[in-house]
Amino acid sequence: MNQVVEVSNLTHDYGEVVALRDLDLAVPPGITGLVGANGAGKTTMLRILLGLLHPTEGSVNVLGHDPEAEPLEVRARVGYMPEVGSLPLDQTAADFVAYTAELAGLPPREAKRRSSETLFLVGLEEERFRYLGDFSTGMRQRVKLAQAIVHDPDLVLLDEPASGLDPEGREQMLDLIKRLGQFDINVIVSSHVLPDIERTCDWVVMLDAGNLLRSAPLKGFEKDSTVLAEVLERPEELAAMIRQRGIEAVVDGLRVVVGPGEGLEDAIVGAAARLGTGLVRMTRGSASLEELFLVNGGKA
Repeated sequence: MNQVVEVSNLTHDYGEVVALRDLDLAVPPGITGLVGANGAGKTTMLRILLGLLHPTEGSVNVLGHDPEAEPLEVRARVGYMPEVGSLPLDQTAADFVAYTAELAGLPPREAKRRSSETLFLVGLEEERFRYLGDFSTGMRQRVKLAQAIVHDPDLVLLDEPASGLDPEGREQMLDLIKRLGQFDINVIVSSHVLPDIERTCDWVVMLDAGNLLRSAPLKGFEKDSTVLAEVLERPEELAAMIRQRGIEAVVDGLRVVVGPGEGLEDAIVGAAARLGTGLVRMTRGSASLEELFLVNGGKA
C-alpha cells in the first residue's frame, strides 16, 4: 500500500451547494491533518471516505478499496470518531466500547478484553464501569476515540477530536493522537485549530470552500520562509506593492507578513523606499500553518 487515501476529480454537492470541487489528492501513511474553516468540506470528505456519502463525480480509494462499491471492506479496516455527540448515556464505557468491538466483528469475550485494554490506553481504566451520562466532555471524547480504535483499524478518521475540551483535555487528546502513530495506525484528523495540527501531524491537507489549497508534508510547510515587516505607516499600500511583484503579503495592523518566497527583504525595502514609509524591523522565520492558510486565501 503506497497511499492510505487517493481521490481523483472528487466533487460532491448538496444541490446548489458544492462541498468539494475537483479534488485530486493522495494521502501517505502516517498522521495527516485535514484543515480548513468550518464549511470547508472536511466532514463531507470524511463521510465520503467512510462510504456514508457518495461522490457526485470522481473516484475514491481507501486502503485499496472503493468505499461506495466495497463499504464493508472499508469500514472493517477504518475507525471513525465523529464530532457530534453519539454516545448512549445509559451504558457504561466498558459495555459501549465492547459493543462497538463486536460490531466490528470481534467475538464477545475478545471484545470485552479489547474494550478494557483500549480504555486503559485512553486513560479511563478506573472509570470504565461508570455510566457515560456521568462523564465529563473530555472523558466522553476519549470514549469516542476508544470505540474508533478498539478493533485495531489500519486507519482512523477523527473529526474535530479536541472540540469543546479545556486546555488540559486538549493536551491529553493531542498526546493520544500522537501515540496512535507509534502503534502504526494511520490517522486523518480534521480540525480548524491549526496549532493542533502542527503539534500532531506529519502531512497537511488544506481545504477552503471545497477547494484543495495545498497538500504537503508538514516539514515542507516549515521550510516556507516568511518575513515579518513592521512599518510606521501605510501597511496596506506596502502590501499591495509587494503583491504586484507576485509575492504574497498579509496585513496585520502595522505589520505585514510577506512570503513565502525568495528576495523578500529586497521586495520589502524597495516598496518601503518608493512609498517613503519607515521600516521599524524585519524578522525572517518559518511560516506557521495559520500564516500560510491566510496567505493561500483561507480564513482560519
